[in-house]
Amino acid sequence: MAKTELLSRSFKDISFSFDKHPKTNDFLVKRNEAAIKSALRHLIMTNVGERPFQPDLGTSIPRLLFDNVDFGTAAQIADEITRVIEKYEQRVILTEVDVTPVPDDNTFEVTIHFEIIGIPYTQEIEFYLESTR
Repeated sequence: MAKTELLSRSFKDISFSFDKHPKTNDFLVKRNEAAIKSALRHLIMTNVGERPFQPDLGTSIPRLLFDNVDFGTAAQIADEITRVIEKYEQRVILTEVDVTPVPDDNTFEVTIHFEIIGIPYTQEIEFYLESTR
């Protein structure tokens, strides 16, 4: 199915917290923009080979966070983000990935601009990447 065939759909994902709804006892869900933004974050931070039966899914970003905090590493991170989103997230059209090194904090500031299929305006997600060890 081509990306343009997914017109005006509603998207729903299970929340990764696996919390339960207090009245229905079902898992909590995230819908539309929140579901896609959460999926993008998790997809980006998944190591290659980490998910069973999907050995190619993921990025090398967790490893890159231990390299120098400079524009060269930022470019590699941007390439990894672009590759994984274009290959594995069929609900969005990626328009821009901006990764800026922040050497004083030993982090990378990431801004991703994308369009959700069937929604005519650009969405944005911002977060920081930092090593945890």
